[in-house]
Amino acid sequence: MPLTAIQVKQALPRTDGKSLKLTDGLGMYLEIMPTGSKYWRLKYRIDGKEKRLALGVYPDVSLSEAREKRDAARKLIANGQDPSVAKKEEKRERKLASENSFEIIAREWYTKELPRWSEGHATRVIESLEADAFPDLGKQAITSLTAPIILDTVRKIEKRGAVETAQRVLQRIGSVIKYAIQTGRASYNPTNDLTGALRAKKVEHRPALPRGELRQFYSRLEAEPLYIPTRIAMHLLMLTFVRPGELRHARWEEFDIERAEWRIPAERMKMREPHIVPLSTQALALLEELKPITGRSVLLFPSVQDHSKPMSENTLGYAMGRMGYKDIATPHGFRALASTVLNEEGFDPDIIERQLAHAERNKVRAAYHRAEYLEERRKLMQWYADFLSSQQRCNVSHISEGSKKTA
Repeated sequence: MPLTAIQVKQALPRTDGKSLKLTDGLGMYLEIMPTGSKYWRLKYRIDGKEKRLALGVYPDVSLSEAREKRDAARKLIANGQDPSVAKKEEKRERKLASENSFEIIAREWYTKELPRWSEGHATRVIESLEADAFPDLGKQAITSLTAPIILDTVRKIEKRGAVETAQRVLQRIGSVIKYAIQTGRASYNPTNDLTGALRAKKVEHRPALPRGELRQFYSRLEAEPLYIPTRIAMHLLMLTFVRPGELRHARWEEFDIERAEWRIPAERMKMREPHIVPLSTQALALLEELKPITGRSVLLFPSVQDHSKPMSENTLGYAMGRMGYKDIATPHGFRALASTVLNEEGFDPDIIERQLAHAERNKVRAAYHRAEYLEERRKLMQWYADFLSSQQRCNVSHISEGSKKTA
C-alpha cells in the first residue's frame, strides 16, 4: 500500500540498531536510520544492474515531492538513461554555472582592470555593479544572460531617473561578458542587441562662469563665510584649472615648492598620463597659507570628519550654490573659463590643451607635448594668475599685455 503523509511523519526507527524501510511503490521507499533521519530512495534496474537513487531527505522533501522525483527518474529509465548519471551531470552543470556566474566573472574582470583605473573610478565601478547588477544577475550563469534579462535590469535603473547610470551599468555588463568571451566562458554578448534600447542621456555641459562675471564672483567669494581650506581650494582650482577630483585628492608629496610644480601621478589623471602643473606665485602663496592648517595630513584638503579621506566632491559645488551660482556655474567649469580666456588672449592652442591635460591622439605629438612647452606653460599659468588677481582688484581697469602671447 502506498504511504500516507501521516505514516511518514509518525514513523519511528527500529530499536535494534538497524534501518527501517517503508515501501511506497514503483521502487520508492522511505529509509529510516537508527538516528531517526529519514531518506527517500528509489530502487531501479538499468542495463541489468540494480541501483539506488537518493531522492532527498524528509521533511525537506515531502512525500508528494519525492514521488515527483521518482516519476521523473522513471521517465529517464524508460528512455534508457541512468538517473544517477543524469543527477551527477546536473550537479556538475550547477557547479560550473556557479563558478561562471556573472558576479564571479565580474569581480575577476574588475581585478584585472584595477591597475589601470584611478581609485575613485574603481570604487564607482564596483559600487554600481553591487547596487544595480549583482542583485538581479549576480548568481546567474554568464551564458544564461539574454538581452531581455539584461534590459529588465538596466530599465529598473532608468525608471528611477538615473539614465546615465543605467547606460554605464549596461556598458559595464557588456565589458564583463566580453571578458567572459575572451576567457572562453561565453560565446556571445547579448548587450550588442541593446543598442538604442535605453533613453539617450541628455548631454549636460557643466556651466562655466562667464569672463565678465569674474569680479562679481570674487566679490561673492570674499563675502561667503567659508572654512579656510575650502576657500583656498576654490582659489587653487581657478588658478590651476585642474579637474575638481584631481584637486580634492592632491597630496603634499606631489608638490615641489622649489621648482614651483605640482606633479599629478598618472593614476589620478583622467587620461592616465602624469601631468605637471606649473605653480604661479599666487598658487605658491595659497599653499604657504594652507600648510599650517592641513600640513600634518597627507592630503591638502582632507575631510573634516576623517583626515585620511579627501573633502567631499560636493563641497565646492555647494559653496558656489550658496553664492548664487546654482545652475549658472560649476567648479569644473573653471577649466572652460580658463580655456576661453587664454584662447581669446591669443595663447597657443596646443599649449592651452596641454595644460588642460586633454587627450592627444597622435602618440608622437603627445610625446612632444610632454617633453616641450613647460617653460611656455609656466608663462601661461603666471599670466592667467595675474589676470585672475586683476579681477579681484576693482581699481584695475585693464590687464597688462606684457606677458600675453609670449607662451
